[in-house]
Amino acid sequence: MKKNIKEEFISTLSHEIRTPLTSIKGFSQTMLNSWDKLDDEKKKEFLKIISNQSQRLINLIENVLNVAKIDSNSENLVLIKINTYQIIKNCINIISMNYPDFTFNIEKPKNELFCLADTDKTQQILINILENAAKYSKNSKKIDIKISANNDFIVFSITNWGNYIEQDKIPKIFEKFYRIDSYLNSTAQGSGLGLYIVKNLIDKMKGKIEVISSKETLKTEFLIYLPIYEVEKQIKNIGV
Repeated sequence: MKKNIKEEFISTLSHEIRTPLTSIKGFSQTMLNSWDKLDDEKKKEFLKIISNQSQRLINLIENVLNVAKIDSNSENLVLIKINTYQIIKNCINIISMNYPDFTFNIEKPKNELFCLADTDKTQQILINILENAAKYSKNSKKIDIKISANNDFIVFSITNWGNYIEQDKIPKIFEKFYRIDSYLNSTAQGSGLGLYIVKNLIDKMKGKIEVISSKETLKTEFLIYLPIYEVEKQIKNIGV
């Protein structure tokens, strides 16, 4: 009998939690039992695995908590003027630590561009998309990033190669738990919550997200639209 989507989610979430916990327990137990037999390099290797798996577990729990906030409409946003080049640079610095072999090419805009958004949520959105781009790049290790202005929006373009999303699947990737349907057929880790969170946060900030994917070039581009910061509009809104 086929599981419904919630049962499938619970099953996959259980697997996602169990995997890092098993690694953490296994390697820590090995270190405790064989400390004197392990050289320094082995100890560093095991500690790095424990640290990485701990972070994986933290990310998973944070995603589940974020979904709970979104579903209960308890997500509080503080919209301020954000320097778009600076925030994407900060996100790249964070992501590049986990992907040292990747090249993150960012094209600096000629003029400073500012969006009106929540700093923490914008960083969460950009990190999620950058990490997805890296995870699904396969043999390509290059991510291209551009920032531009388009009418009332600032547009972040994040592009990777090596992966193609079928056109009829693009709307579905933002659905809660959708990632689970192909979990066993994918080498990338994830619970299917990241893009659902991204889409909802962007919607709450009055933005939008688009995906363009080419089967011929195996190029996938995520376009994140956030409201542009315009001084005249902000003055009018506060009644100055």
